[in-house]
Amino acid sequence: MAIGYLTMQARTAHDALPLRGVQVTVLDDEQNRVYELTTDENGETRRVALETVDKRYSQDENFTGTPYVTYNVLAQAEGFNPVYVSDIPIFDGESAVLPLVLIPMQGQQRDVTQTEITVGAPAVAMEGEREPEGGARSEESAQVLRQVAIPNPITVHLGAPSAAASNVQVSFPDYVKNVASSEIYPTWPENALRANIYAIITFALNRVYTEWYRAKGYNFDITNSTAYDQYFVYGRPVYESISRIVDQIFNEYVRRQGQEAPYFTSFCNGTTATCSGMSQWGTVTLANQGYTPIRILRYYYPDDVEIAETNIVTNMLTSYPGTPLRVGSTGLDVQTIQNYLKRIRRNYPAIPSITDPEGTFGDSTRAAVVKFQNVFGLTPDGIVGKSTWYKISSLYTAVTRLAELNSEGTNLGIGTVPPAAVLREGARGQDVITLQYLLSLISEYYPDIPAVMQDGIFGSGTKQAVTAFQRRMGLVADGIVGPSTWNALYRTYQGIGENVPSPGPAPGPGPDTGGSFAYTVRSGDTLWLLANRFGTTVDAIKRLNGLTSDNLQIGQALQIPSGQSAPYFNYTVRSGDTLWLLANRFGTTVDAIKRLNGLASDSLRIGQVLRIPA
Repeated sequence: MAIGYLTMQARTAHDALPLRGVQVTVLDDEQNRVYELTTDENGETRRVALETVDKRYSQDENFTGTPYVTYNVLAQAEGFNPVYVSDIPIFDGESAVLPLVLIPMQGQQRDVTQTEITVGAPAVAMEGEREPEGGARSEESAQVLRQVAIPNPITVHLGAPSAAASNVQVSFPDYVKNVASSEIYPTWPENALRANIYAIITFALNRVYTEWYRAKGYNFDITNSTAYDQYFVYGRPVYESISRIVDQIFNEYVRRQGQEAPYFTSFCNGTTATCSGMSQWGTVTLANQGYTPIRILRYYYPDDVEIAETNIVTNMLTSYPGTPLRVGSTGLDVQTIQNYLKRIRRNYPAIPSITDPEGTFGDSTRAAVVKFQNVFGLTPDGIVGKSTWYKISSLYTAVTRLAELNSEGTNLGIGTVPPAAVLREGARGQDVITLQYLLSLISEYYPDIPAVMQDGIFGSGTKQAVTAFQRRMGLVADGIVGPSTWNALYRTYQGIGENVPSPGPAPGPGPDTGGSFAYTVRSGDTLWLLANRFGTTVDAIKRLNGLTSDNLQIGQALQIPSGQSAPYFNYTVRSGDTLWLLANRFGTTVDAIKRLNGLASDSLRIGQVLRIPA
C-alpha cells in the first residue's frame, strides 16, 4: 500500500495567532479513528502517514477509478466552534497541509456550531463543459488597470456570480495554491504542474486586471465556479509539490509579447470536457515528452506568449527589494526584516531571537528566518527571497493589525451595552465608528466578513460588511443595524475577548529558566485550560504539583510552571476579573500590577494580557 502524509495547522486572524492545544482527530471513510493529535505552540500537529493508492493511477488519464484515498478531520478547542473537514484526498508520496480555521464561540453561547467543509474530487476529475468568458479589454477602457499587480488579498465569491453566496479574502499565493490543489493532481510531472499553475495565476490576474466582475457591479474579483472561473475550496488542504512551485512563481504570469495584459488562459481537463484553451491532461502527455512549461503553454496558446513578472503587490508595507537577502547582506532591507521577525516572534515564540546588529544579516538572523520558513511551509534555506519576504511582510501586517485593533477597543471603551441607535447607509458619528470597529475586529476571525474603513461614515462598504455579518448570524440581511444586529455584534465581540488567546510580550533573548507561581483554582478551570492559558503543559503542572489525576477542586492551590526568567508571568483577563481580585488571587497588590503594566486606571477588558508579579 502506498503512503501519503497530512499535517494540520490551526491558526486564526489571518495566521496572526497560532492556536495551541487544539484536539485533532483523523478519521477514515468509515469514521474509524486513525490518529488523535494536538497542535503545538505554532498551531501545528505532527505529520502523519496515511495509506492511499499508487501514484501511477493519478498520472493515467484513462484510469476510471479514484486515484487517491480520502480521510476526514475533526478539530476541537475550548472556546471555539469545531471544524469538520471531509473527503480529503491523500496522494501517494505527497504531503498535504490542512488549514483549520476555527471560529470563536460567541459570548453566552451554549451549543457549539460545527463548521463543515467538503473537499471532494479535483476539478480535473469532473464532467461538464468549461468555456468561461474573458479576455483582455481595450487598453483605452476605463475598466482596465494601468499595471499588472498582485492583489493582496484577492476576494473570492463562493458560488456563481449572481448566487447569494459568501465572499472570502485570501492572500494571492494561498489562493493559487488552493486552486491548483483543487483543479489537478499534485503527482503530475513538475513541468505539467508549472504550466497549469502559470495558467491559474494568469487567469486570476486577468480577472483583476480587466476588473471583469467589479466592472459589472460585483464586490469580488473572481468566483469559485468552474462554469465561470476556476475551482477554489475554502478550507481545503494544499500539497507540498504545488506549494513549492507557487512560492517560486506566484508573481509571474503569461502575456503576449508587446502587451502588458495577462493573457486569458482558459483551460479544461481535455477528456470529459474540451475547450479552446489548455488541456490539463494534455500537459501531462507533453511534460512526459520533455516539453518545458513555456513550450506547453505555447502549444495551447499563441506562439508569442511569454512569462512576465510583476513586483507590485497591493497593500504591502514594503516592496521586495529584488535581490535575496542572506548571511552577509547589510542595509535597511535587512533591518526591516529583522524588525518584522522580532514582532512576529511575540506571537510565534518558537522563532529564535535575533542578536545580530541591526541591518546586519548574521547567523542569528538566518536562524530566525529558517525557523519562520519551517513554520510556514517555505523552503528552509535561511535566504529571504520573494516568497519569504512576502510571507514575513504579510504576517507582520496581520499581527500588528490585530494588536492595533485590540488596543483600539480599549480606547473606544466598547463596554457591554450596545448603542441604542438604529444605523443605516448614510449615518455618521461615534456609533458608526463603534460599528466599524466591531466589524473590523470580527473580520479578523470570520473569513466571510470583510474589513471596513473606520471613518465614521456608513457607506456602501460598511453596508456590505453588515449584510455579510447578518447573513452569517442568520439575521435578516438588510444592511440596517438595529437591536438584533447590535446584540449579535456584541456577543461576537465578547466571545472573541473571552476565547481567543492573546500573545504575550516578546520572549527574552535567552533560554527559559523555569520557575513557578501560585494559582487558586476557580470554577470552570481544568488542567487543559490552565496549561493553554499559561503556556505550559498538563504533564508539567501535574508533575510540579504531584497530581495523579486530572481532577481539580475549586479553591485548590496549584503551582504553575512560569517558563520565564522574568519576575512576572502573563495572565489573560477573564469575565469577572478585577485588579483587586487578581491581586488577592496571586498574592500581590493592585498598585504593583498597575505599575508593572503602566495602567492609569482600574479598568480591565476581557482578553487583555497583564503581567502579574511572580
